[in-house]
Amino acid sequence: MFRNLTPIAKNLLIANIGLFFITAYFAPMLKAYAALYYLGTPQFMPFQIFTYMFMHADFWHLFGNMFGLFIFGPLLEQFLGSKRFLILWMVAGIGAGILYSGYNAIQVGIINNKVSSYAADPNPADFAKYIKDYRPYFDDKHLDFRDVYRENPEDSQLADTSSKIVTSLGATLVNNIKRSSMIGASGALFGLLVAFAMLFPNTELFLLFLPVPIKAKYFVSVYILYSLYSEFMRAGYDNIAHMAHVFGAVVGFVLIYIWKKDRTNFY
Repeated sequence: MFRNLTPIAKNLLIANIGLFFITAYFAPMLKAYAALYYLGTPQFMPFQIFTYMFMHADFWHLFGNMFGLFIFGPLLEQFLGSKRFLILWMVAGIGAGILYSGYNAIQVGIINNKVSSYAADPNPADFAKYIKDYRPYFDDKHLDFRDVYRENPEDSQLADTSSKIVTSLGATLVNNIKRSSMIGASGALFGLLVAFAMLFPNTELFLLFLPVPIKAKYFVSVYILYSLYSEFMRAGYDNIAHMAHVFGAVVGFVLIYIWKKDRTNFY
């Protein structure tokens, strides 16, 4: 099995696994230093766009990404060549980090605009919509307050309280984004998955959780759609950068679209 490993895939596996054990047992501070932070914060350094993709949160985070690299990497490297395969992995990972950083900046702008707009005109309808948009962050007492505010729309004290709730949550969400960091090779892996689905769309994959084989093009499409769903239906405890996965897939798609040779038959 391991004899089939190609040079770049093997070296990426060694680098990621080696750095995981170094950060886990010898230099834990390296993980925090190499993670990708929000642009403009004191913790952000330009090199983190590159280094974040070699850090992993725990063994299962590492295992998932490296298993994907181990399964899909060698065939892609044989087909694309080592140079293009390395470019695909690195550009998908770096591109995912850059695009996700931009996405976070946009999210901060959206949250701040919502807070400002609501403060200028607090009303029960917009407060109810705000709760719906950020439901995982509200509890039953906020839902009870929403109902009371609906029944008393002209109560200025309720309007003031609702504005404070919106402002407080907005500040919390913005601070969470700005304080968060991202690690992992998932963006790069999704670039590989999309590349595999584009180059070998009809290859049947046998997955542990499915009793029947599924074609690569369907598996990867469903996986990307699931990432989008998970992002927009995010639970309060979910700290996975789902959109980074999607952005890695987008970068992989663009690269393969550019590189794809004039072939009519793929396996």
